[in-house]
Amino acid sequence: MKRYDSRETGYLPEHFYNIKADLPELPPPPLNPLTRQPLRPEELEPVFCRGFIQQEISLERFIPIPGRVLEAYAQYRPTPLVYASGLRKYLDTPARIFYKYEGVGPAGSHKTNTALMQAYLASQEGIETLTTETGAGQWGSALAYACSQFGLQARVFMVRSSYRQKPGRRIMIQLFGGQVEESPGPSTASGRKYYQENPEHPGSLGIAISEAVEAAISQPATRYSLGSVLDAVLMHQTIIGLEAIKQCQEFGLEPDLVIGCVGGGSNFAGLCFPFMTKRLQGKNGQRFIAVEPEACPSLTAGRLQYDHGDSVGLTPLLYMHSLGKDFVPPPIHAGGLRYHGMAPLVSHLVRMGLVEARAYSQKQIFAAAEIFLKTEGILPAPESAHAIAAVIDEALEARKSKKELHILFNLSGHGFLDINAYDQNGRKFQPGDPAPAR
Repeated sequence: MKRYDSRETGYLPEHFYNIKADLPELPPPPLNPLTRQPLRPEELEPVFCRGFIQQEISLERFIPIPGRVLEAYAQYRPTPLVYASGLRKYLDTPARIFYKYEGVGPAGSHKTNTALMQAYLASQEGIETLTTETGAGQWGSALAYACSQFGLQARVFMVRSSYRQKPGRRIMIQLFGGQVEESPGPSTASGRKYYQENPEHPGSLGIAISEAVEAAISQPATRYSLGSVLDAVLMHQTIIGLEAIKQCQEFGLEPDLVIGCVGGGSNFAGLCFPFMTKRLQGKNGQRFIAVEPEACPSLTAGRLQYDHGDSVGLTPLLYMHSLGKDFVPPPIHAGGLRYHGMAPLVSHLVRMGLVEARAYSQKQIFAAAEIFLKTEGILPAPESAHAIAAVIDEALEARKSKKELHILFNLSGHGFLDINAYDQNGRKFQPGDPAPAR
């Protein structure tokens, strides 16, 4: 098994890739919820810092990464590209499987990539506090860490079901100096409404977003920060795919299939968007699969429509696959994928036929995760296990058809703080057990 040391020089990109520059057509623009007219950039200034807004609307192909952010990235990037020889042997497949491992970052997931960039932009404008929501806690941990690096405070509204399922993530946010609250809660008007109706409300990312946005616009020197969905966030994550392209060249590899899990779309976009350039130019036939939970199937069961990104309706209208802003998913352990909507860019690419959408049950993904642990030695986050389930399916299909295939997927985070979820849901596979039937 060949690994790339994350300290190895020459692989750290100096820019982000903006896929909008290469799209034949752009997605419909965000709308002002009051006028239903295309949103003007200045209308976002009470919520986001100006530097972030400029990146959100940019059509430039490459956006330079500031030196101070590159220095912060260099502590853990480039992340390893790993040949999953153990998984391949276990599945007895002709498919060669590779994964980009983002769990080596400070917060244990890919989320730190955009958190550092957003915290830096805020620090350049004199912002003192960033508010945000978090589902499983990876994003909240990442933003708390990033704020600590650039001298800001982080206020995190954590979905109640995850707050209680994953105390380790709450503790990590606090260790980084962040303030974390259960959502919905009594500290905001947005949360108070749900809290008073049911103090044990499980919460949703939509509700937590409403609380975080309200907190941002009601306090001076405070802005909101989002860990997925928006164009700029997806662009920040393309550092993953840009690194992977260089590392694949070192292997002499061009993937036939690229896979990522999706909740809001950031880790999928981060790996896949840089690889899509050739597909957009008609130079290859690479496939791209976005994998979501059956319990929150925005791509496979949602409507492509204008909808709010939050539950109360404080945010602009985004044209995206959505289950509706009032949708409250069951408290599955893949909390980072419990979002009612999907990134407009990912939704757009699904509509164009460039991305395939697939959904898996919680039972399937925990089975896949245990196989991965026993064959590759890494416990994946439940979110990342959705990608692994699809990888296993594709590898078994390749075995059936005797087709050589190169599969690349994003192992977007580790599951070391998700032990309770595995204890409650794991199927306790033993070494040597056959792969589960699909």
